[in-house]
Amino acid sequence: MSGLRLAVVGVGHFGRHHARLAADLPGVDFVAAVDLVEDRAQAAVQGTRARALSDARELLGAVEAVVVAVPTADHLVVARPFLERGIHVLVEKPLAATLDEADAIVRLAAESRARLAVGQTERFNPAVQAALPILDAPRFIEVHRLSGFPERSLDIDVVFDVMIHDLDLLLAVDRTDVVSVDAIGVPVLTPRIDIANARLKFASGCIANITASRISRDRVRKVRFFQPDMYVSIDYGAQELEVWRLRPQPAGRPAIEGGPVGVTRDEPLRRELLDFVGAIRDGRPPLVPGEDGRRALALATRVAQAIGR
Repeated sequence: MSGLRLAVVGVGHFGRHHARLAADLPGVDFVAAVDLVEDRAQAAVQGTRARALSDARELLGAVEAVVVAVPTADHLVVARPFLERGIHVLVEKPLAATLDEADAIVRLAAESRARLAVGQTERFNPAVQAALPILDAPRFIEVHRLSGFPERSLDIDVVFDVMIHDLDLLLAVDRTDVVSVDAIGVPVLTPRIDIANARLKFASGCIANITASRISRDRVRKVRFFQPDMYVSIDYGAQELEVWRLRPQPAGRPAIEGGPVGVTRDEPLRRELLDFVGAIRDGRPPLVPGEDGRRALALATRVAQAIGR
Protein backbone atom coordinates (compact mmCIF):
# COMPACT_ATOMS: atom_id res chain seq x y z
CA MET A 1 0.00 0.00 0.00
CA SER A 2 1.32 3.43 -0.89
CA GLY A 3 -0.15 6.80 -0.13
CA LEU A 4 -2.38 5.75 2.77
CA ARG A 5 -4.62 8.77 3.28
CA LEU A 6 -4.26 9.75 6.95
CA ALA A 7 -5.43 12.72 9.03
CA VAL A 8 -4.85 13.83 12.61
CA VAL A 9 -7.82 14.98 14.66
CA GLY A 10 -6.72 17.17 17.55
CA VAL A 11 -3.32 18.84 17.20
CA GLY A 12 -2.62 19.99 20.73
CA HIS A 13 0.33 18.71 22.77
CA PHE A 14 0.48 15.18 21.32
CA GLY A 15 -1.48 15.66 18.14
CA ARG A 16 0.93 18.22 16.71
CA HIS A 17 3.72 15.64 16.98
CA HIS A 18 1.56 13.05 15.25
CA ALA A 19 1.01 15.56 12.44
CA ARG A 20 4.72 16.42 12.23
CA LEU A 21 5.67 12.76 11.90
CA ALA A 22 2.78 11.79 9.61
CA ALA A 23 3.88 14.44 7.11
CA ASP A 24 7.17 12.56 6.55
CA LEU A 25 6.02 8.99 7.09
CA PRO A 26 6.81 6.64 4.17
CA GLY A 27 3.75 5.30 2.40
CA VAL A 28 1.48 7.92 3.94
CA ASP A 29 -0.37 10.82 2.38
CA PHE A 30 -0.96 13.28 5.22
CA VAL A 31 -4.18 14.94 4.10
CA ALA A 32 -5.43 17.06 6.99
CA ALA A 33 -5.09 18.31 10.54
CA VAL A 34 -8.33 19.01 12.41
CA ASP A 35 -8.67 21.20 15.46
CA LEU A 36 -11.30 23.52 16.90
CA VAL A 37 -8.54 26.09 17.34
CA GLU A 38 -7.90 27.30 13.79
CA ASP A 39 -4.37 28.57 14.47
CA ARG A 40 -3.31 25.16 15.80
CA ALA A 41 -4.63 23.37 12.73
CA GLN A 42 -2.88 25.87 10.45
CA ALA A 43 0.41 25.47 12.33
CA ALA A 44 0.19 21.68 12.09
CA VAL A 45 -0.03 21.68 8.29
CA GLN A 46 2.46 24.46 7.63
CA GLY A 47 4.97 23.36 5.00
CA THR A 48 2.82 20.41 3.89
CA ARG A 49 0.10 19.90 1.31
CA ALA A 50 -2.39 18.92 4.01
CA ARG A 51 -5.50 20.96 4.75
CA ALA A 52 -6.35 22.65 8.05
CA LEU A 53 -9.92 21.85 9.12
CA SER A 54 -12.14 22.55 12.09
CA ASP A 55 -14.72 19.80 11.57
CA ALA A 56 -13.67 16.13 11.55
CA ARG A 57 -16.79 15.19 9.60
CA GLU A 58 -15.19 16.71 6.51
CA LEU A 59 -12.75 13.79 6.54
CA LEU A 60 -15.41 11.12 6.04
CA GLY A 61 -14.90 9.61 2.61
CA ALA A 62 -11.57 11.38 2.21
CA VAL A 63 -9.30 9.30 4.48
CA GLU A 64 -8.45 5.68 5.16
CA ALA A 65 -7.02 6.24 8.63
CA VAL A 66 -7.10 8.83 11.40
CA VAL A 67 -5.21 9.58 14.60
CA VAL A 68 -7.54 10.75 17.37
CA ALA A 69 -5.66 12.99 19.81
CA VAL A 70 -8.51 15.04 21.24
CA PRO A 71 -9.24 15.26 25.00
CA THR A 72 -10.04 11.86 26.51
CA ALA A 73 -13.69 12.70 27.14
CA ASP A 74 -14.20 13.10 23.38
CA HIS A 75 -12.46 9.92 22.17
CA LEU A 76 -15.64 7.92 21.58
CA VAL A 77 -17.66 10.66 19.92
CA VAL A 78 -14.78 11.51 17.55
CA ALA A 79 -13.75 7.93 16.77
CA ARG A 80 -17.26 6.54 16.28
CA PRO A 81 -18.11 7.87 12.78
CA PHE A 82 -14.75 6.69 11.42
CA LEU A 83 -14.96 3.22 12.93
CA GLU A 84 -18.55 2.82 11.75
CA ARG A 85 -17.29 3.31 8.19
CA GLY A 86 -14.36 0.92 8.54
CA ILE A 87 -11.79 3.72 8.71
CA HIS A 88 -8.74 2.67 10.73
CA VAL A 89 -8.18 4.59 13.98
CA LEU A 90 -5.27 5.18 16.33
CA VAL A 91 -6.60 6.60 19.61
CA GLU A 92 -4.27 8.34 22.04
CA LYS A 93 -4.13 6.93 25.57
CA PRO A 94 -6.16 6.45 27.62
CA LEU A 95 -8.46 4.69 25.17
CA ALA A 96 -11.55 6.36 26.64
CA ALA A 97 -12.89 8.19 29.66
CA THR A 98 -14.77 5.12 30.96
CA LEU A 99 -14.71 1.38 30.50
CA ASP A 100 -18.17 1.47 28.89
CA GLU A 101 -16.87 3.92 26.29
CA ALA A 102 -13.75 1.83 25.76
CA ASP A 103 -15.93 -1.23 25.18
CA ALA A 104 -17.95 0.73 22.63
CA ILE A 105 -14.82 1.74 20.72
CA VAL A 106 -13.48 -1.83 20.68
CA ARG A 107 -16.86 -3.16 19.59
CA LEU A 108 -17.21 -0.64 16.76
CA ALA A 109 -13.78 -1.58 15.42
CA ALA A 110 -14.59 -5.29 15.57
CA GLU A 111 -17.92 -4.84 13.80
CA SER A 112 -16.43 -2.85 10.92
CA ARG A 113 -13.13 -4.79 10.90
CA ALA A 114 -11.20 -1.53 11.16
CA ARG A 115 -7.75 -1.58 12.71
CA LEU A 116 -7.81 -0.01 16.18
CA ALA A 117 -4.54 0.98 17.82
CA VAL A 118 -3.99 2.70 21.17
CA GLY A 119 -1.25 5.26 21.79
CA GLN A 120 0.61 3.55 24.64
CA THR A 121 3.83 5.08 23.36
CA GLU A 122 6.28 3.54 25.83
CA ARG A 123 5.67 0.14 24.24
CA PHE A 124 7.50 1.54 21.22
CA ASN A 125 10.45 2.85 23.23
CA PRO A 126 13.56 1.17 21.75
CA ALA A 127 14.90 0.33 25.21
CA VAL A 128 11.60 -1.30 26.17
CA GLN A 129 11.44 -3.28 22.94
CA ALA A 130 15.00 -4.51 23.48
CA ALA A 131 14.17 -5.61 27.04
CA LEU A 132 10.81 -7.33 26.52
CA PRO A 133 12.19 -10.60 25.06
CA ILE A 134 14.22 -11.31 28.21
CA LEU A 135 11.56 -10.34 30.77
CA ASP A 136 10.00 -13.76 31.28
CA ALA A 137 9.62 -14.13 35.05
CA PRO A 138 9.96 -10.86 37.01
CA ARG A 139 9.29 -11.16 40.74
CA PHE A 140 9.51 -7.47 41.64
CA ILE A 141 9.13 -4.35 39.51
CA GLU A 142 9.88 -0.78 40.63
CA VAL A 143 8.69 2.19 38.56
CA HIS A 144 9.29 5.93 39.00
CA ARG A 145 7.69 8.37 36.55
CA LEU A 146 8.15 11.93 37.80
CA SER A 147 7.80 15.19 35.88
CA GLY A 148 7.11 18.87 36.31
CA PHE A 149 3.65 20.39 36.23
CA PRO A 150 2.22 20.09 32.70
CA GLU A 151 -0.06 22.40 30.77
CA ARG A 152 -2.08 19.56 29.30
CA SER A 153 -4.25 16.60 30.34
CA LEU A 154 -5.34 18.33 33.53
CA ASP A 155 -8.84 16.98 32.93
CA ILE A 156 -7.70 13.54 34.16
CA ASP A 157 -5.83 12.18 37.18
CA VAL A 158 -2.10 11.45 36.97
CA VAL A 159 -3.06 7.76 37.02
CA PHE A 160 -4.78 8.06 33.64
CA ASP A 161 -2.40 10.70 32.31
CA VAL A 162 1.03 9.10 32.87
CA MET A 163 0.88 6.08 35.19
CA ILE A 164 -1.18 4.26 32.58
CA HIS A 165 1.97 3.97 30.42
CA ASP A 166 3.59 1.83 33.10
CA LEU A 167 0.42 -0.13 33.83
CA ASP A 168 0.26 -1.05 30.15
CA LEU A 169 3.89 -2.20 30.18
CA LEU A 170 3.35 -4.29 33.31
CA LEU A 171 0.38 -6.00 31.67
CA ALA A 172 2.52 -6.71 28.59
CA VAL A 173 5.26 -8.28 30.73
CA ASP A 174 3.02 -10.28 33.10
CA ARG A 175 -0.15 -11.57 31.42
CA THR A 176 -1.58 -13.09 34.62
CA ASP A 177 -4.44 -11.45 36.51
CA VAL A 178 -3.83 -8.60 38.93
CA VAL A 179 -5.14 -10.05 42.19
CA SER A 180 -4.74 -7.03 44.47
CA VAL A 181 -4.30 -3.27 44.20
CA ASP A 182 -3.30 -0.91 47.02
CA ALA A 183 -2.91 2.77 46.17
CA ILE A 184 -2.72 6.27 47.54
CA GLY A 185 -2.94 9.58 45.72
CA VAL A 186 -2.99 13.26 46.55
CA PRO A 187 -4.34 16.33 44.72
CA VAL A 188 -1.71 19.06 45.14
CA LEU A 189 -1.92 21.70 42.41
CA THR A 190 -5.23 20.67 40.83
CA PRO A 191 -8.52 19.15 42.02
CA ARG A 192 -7.31 15.92 40.37
CA ILE A 193 -4.78 13.43 41.73
CA ASP A 194 -1.32 14.85 40.95
CA ILE A 195 0.88 12.25 42.65
CA ALA A 196 0.07 8.60 43.19
CA ASN A 197 1.65 5.35 44.31
CA ALA A 198 0.25 1.89 43.62
CA ARG A 199 1.32 -1.57 44.74
CA LEU A 200 0.05 -4.37 42.51
CA LYS A 201 0.18 -8.13 43.02
CA PHE A 202 -0.14 -10.47 40.04
CA ALA A 203 -1.41 -14.04 40.13
CA SER A 204 2.13 -15.07 39.12
CA GLY A 205 3.37 -13.73 42.46
CA CYS A 206 5.06 -10.69 40.93
CA ILE A 207 4.80 -7.47 42.92
CA ALA A 208 4.96 -4.05 41.22
CA ASN A 209 5.46 -0.74 43.00
CA ILE A 210 4.66 2.31 40.85
CA THR A 211 5.01 6.01 41.59
CA ALA A 212 3.73 8.67 39.21
CA SER A 213 3.93 12.41 39.76
CA ARG A 214 3.35 15.54 37.71
CA ILE A 215 4.54 17.93 40.44
CA SER A 216 8.19 16.93 40.74
CA ARG A 217 11.16 19.27 40.31
CA ASP A 218 13.11 16.40 38.77
CA ARG A 219 12.24 14.47 35.62
CA VAL A 220 12.63 10.74 36.14
CA ARG A 221 11.25 7.96 33.93
CA LYS A 222 12.75 4.64 35.00
CA VAL A 223 11.64 1.07 35.55
CA ARG A 224 13.59 -1.79 37.12
CA PHE A 225 12.80 -5.50 36.87
CA PHE A 226 14.11 -8.15 39.25
CA GLN A 227 13.78 -11.78 38.26
CA PRO A 228 15.70 -14.94 39.22
CA ASP A 229 19.37 -14.44 38.35
CA MET A 230 18.71 -11.19 36.46
CA TYR A 231 18.28 -7.43 36.98
CA VAL A 232 17.02 -5.22 34.14
CA SER A 233 16.95 -1.41 34.28
CA ILE A 234 15.31 0.85 31.70
CA ASP A 235 15.62 4.62 31.47
CA TYR A 236 12.66 5.53 29.26
CA GLY A 237 13.79 9.09 28.60
CA ALA A 238 17.41 8.34 27.80
CA GLN A 239 16.43 5.12 25.99
CA GLU A 240 19.06 3.25 27.95
CA LEU A 241 19.01 -0.40 28.98
CA GLU A 242 21.16 -2.27 31.48
CA VAL A 243 21.06 -6.03 32.03
CA TRP A 244 22.92 -7.85 34.80
CA ARG A 245 22.99 -11.64 35.19
CA LEU A 246 24.21 -14.05 37.84
CA ARG A 247 26.48 -16.67 36.23
CA PRO A 248 27.22 -19.86 38.22
CA GLN A 249 30.89 -20.78 38.37
CA PRO A 250 32.35 -24.31 38.52
CA ALA A 251 33.85 -23.43 41.88
CA GLY A 252 33.40 -20.52 44.21
CA ARG A 253 30.91 -17.68 44.21
CA PRO A 254 28.73 -16.95 41.13
CA ALA A 255 29.90 -14.11 38.91
CA ILE A 256 27.83 -11.03 38.15
CA GLU A 257 28.04 -10.15 34.46
CA GLY A 258 26.43 -7.52 32.29
CA GLY A 259 26.13 -3.80 31.85
CA PRO A 260 24.68 -1.39 29.30
CA VAL A 261 23.04 -2.94 26.25
CA GLY A 262 23.29 -1.15 22.92
CA VAL A 263 19.98 0.44 21.89
CA THR A 264 19.33 2.21 18.60
CA ARG A 265 17.54 5.37 19.62
CA ASP A 266 14.41 6.42 17.79
CA GLU A 267 11.30 8.47 18.43
CA PRO A 268 8.73 6.11 20.01
CA LEU A 269 5.84 8.06 18.52
CA ARG A 270 7.29 7.54 15.04
CA ARG A 271 7.54 3.80 15.68
CA GLU A 272 3.97 3.81 16.90
CA LEU A 273 2.73 5.42 13.69
CA LEU A 274 4.82 3.07 11.55
CA ASP A 275 3.31 0.10 13.37
CA PHE A 276 -0.22 1.48 12.84
CA VAL A 277 0.39 1.94 9.12
CA GLY A 278 2.05 -1.48 8.91
CA ALA A 279 -0.93 -3.14 10.62
CA ILE A 280 -3.26 -1.58 8.02
CA ARG A 281 -1.00 -2.53 5.12
CA ASP A 282 -0.35 -6.11 6.30
CA GLY A 283 -3.82 -6.85 7.65
CA ARG A 284 -2.46 -7.70 11.11
CA PRO A 285 -3.29 -6.46 14.62
CA PRO A 286 -1.28 -3.42 15.79
CA LEU A 287 1.27 -3.91 18.57
CA VAL A 288 -1.11 -2.25 21.04
CA PRO A 289 -4.63 -3.18 19.93
CA GLY A 290 -7.84 -1.84 21.41
CA GLU A 291 -8.11 -4.79 23.79
CA ASP A 292 -4.73 -3.90 25.36
CA GLY A 293 -5.81 -0.29 25.69
CA ARG A 294 -8.96 -1.46 27.44
CA ARG A 295 -6.94 -3.66 29.85
CA ALA A 296 -4.67 -0.74 30.76
CA LEU A 297 -7.70 1.50 31.33
CA ALA A 298 -9.36 -1.17 33.50
CA LEU A 299 -6.25 -1.44 35.69
CA ALA A 300 -5.92 2.35 35.91
CA THR A 301 -9.57 2.46 36.98
CA ARG A 302 -8.86 -0.07 39.74
CA VAL A 303 -5.93 2.06 40.93
CA ALA A 304 -8.15 5.18 40.96
CA GLN A 305 -10.84 3.29 42.88
CA ALA A 306 -8.28 2.11 45.42
CA ILE A 307 -7.28 5.73 45.92
CA GLY A 308 -10.93 6.59 46.43
CA ARG A 309 -11.61 8.48 43.22
